Amino acid sequence: MDIRDTVRMANQIGDFFKSYPEKEALDGIAEHINKFWEPRMRRIFFAHMDAGGEGIQPIVKKALPLIKRPQAA
Repeated sequence: MDIRDTVRMANQIGDFFKSYPEKEALDGIAEHINKFWEPRMRRIFFAHMDAGGEGIQPIVKKALPLIKRPQAA
């Protein structure tokens, strides 16, 4: 999976939850990623976030503490 795809998908999830109250949005973003993204996808996502998270929407960045970091491969 390409990082551009990961960024695009994370931002699509953020777009979906933008109209929700903040707490619900953050919980919803994290729940979706935790539930539907396999560990490999979350590893790519976290590597990108650890490198600064360029292109990731602020609401997705804010949900980061709620997203489960997968164990190393």
